[in-house]
Amino acid sequence: ITQLSEAELNIIRRQMGFVFQYGALFDSLTVGENVGFALEQARWPQDKINAEVKKLLEAVELGGIENKMPDELSGGMKKRVAMARAVAISPRLVFYDEPTSGLDPLMTRIIDDLMVRLRDLSHATNVVVSHDVNSVLRISDDIILLHDGQIAERGTAAHFRNSKVSVARQFLGDKAA
Repeated sequence: ITQLSEAELNIIRRQMGFVFQYGALFDSLTVGENVGFALEQARWPQDKINAEVKKLLEAVELGGIENKMPDELSGGMKKRVAMARAVAISPRLVFYDEPTSGLDPLMTRIIDDLMVRLRDLSHATNVVVSHDVNSVLRISDDIILLHDGQIAERGTAAHFRNSKVSVARQFLGDKAA
């Protein structure tokens, strides 16, 4: 895609959602405005935006917080709002950057379950960059381990658990058993 024009790139970009490591919510917008941002940019009617925002927040188990501001939310809530915003445009691809970073084990499990559920509901492909071994093994269909800029190992969670590649064994630590 590096040879595409800006207009052609924008068509592709509209098929992608992003969940940034710390949510990257707009501080000056309410939760509802954050989730509906892309829909507003796409010129959806306000009543349809409101209905979609309500549905998306319920999907991430945050119904009824549309009028809260980002600074009123916990870290886990911010991640879930960011997830709702990322899937609002019905993207073909959703990119997650360290989605469980800074979360306790319970919230990590909730985020993992939501990523899988949103993926299954939307049929979007998730691309997750993570150092959280437990999360990766739990949510992934296909895992790619990069080391020194190269693919060191690739396969399913079961494949990784039985990998003979030393860097994969080191990455898994005691998770291989």
